Amino acid sequence: MHRTSSRQTFGASRWKLVGKLRFLYEGDAPEAHRFRYGLLLFDAATILFIVITSFLPRYRVMEWIDVAIGLVVLADFLARIAISRNRWRDLAHPATFADIASIVSFLAPVVGEGIGFLRILRTVRLLRTYQLLARLRADSAFFRRNEDLIIATVNLGVFIFIMTGFVYETQRWTNDKIGNYVDALYFTIAALTTTGFGDITLTGTLGHLVSVVIMIFGVTLFLRLVQVLLRPNKVRHACPVCGLQRHDRDAIHCKACGTILNIPDEGAV
Repeated sequence: MHRTSSRQTFGASRWKLVGKLRFLYEGDAPEAHRFRYGLLLFDAATILFIVITSFLPRYRVMEWIDVAIGLVVLADFLARIAISRNRWRDLAHPATFADIASIVSFLAPVVGEGIGFLRILRTVRLLRTYQLLARLRADSAFFRRNEDLIIATVNLGVFIFIMTGFVYETQRWTNDKIGNYVDALYFTIAALTTTGFGDITLTGTLGHLVSVVIMIFGVTLFLRLVQVLLRPNKVRHACPVCGLQRHDRDAIHCKACGTILNIPDEGAV
């Protein structure tokens, strides 16, 4: 009898916790919005920490900070798994693998510097940026007006910092020209824009392959951003008949089928 009562109490507490987490991660109240944007600021601060510490010797306190960050990321990961309505699908999502990789990379100092190279994985934490885009689409009229430009910029920025992390962590031990994160960032930008100054080059087979990836995918993302900047500004509004998504902001009829569109004016209050 006592055991059954304890189990019921535990179950009630568990569902209460899950309900609270769902409110914070999925709710539409100001408190929930502040919580999610707080997570974004935490991710930004984490990336800043990665960049700054690349200029400094490896002190013991930095490893403890790594562990603290890793525990926060782990708590965030476990909370999102707890509130998931389809755990197998969410566990198979690329963002989940990115989180697991970043958790391992931050907690690596616990088991020694021998696997410290796993810090290369922590920049994939930036992939969580895409989870914020859906929230911004609902919250911000500015985002909806400039969605293509913002997404193209995020795509390029995430690619640059992830590849910079790969360059830094794979080259700093063997390449005397990669002394800190900025050196790696400088090379990444030079390769991405095909400027190729030649003052910094990557060594070894892995370095050459990384250079090829940066040039091919980086140029593609860079040209996509340029295309969005030069393309006439359009608004996204699905035509109810033919489904055409992009229209002039003052369009009354769909250019494809002539249907009256009735595009909402986000500037009107």
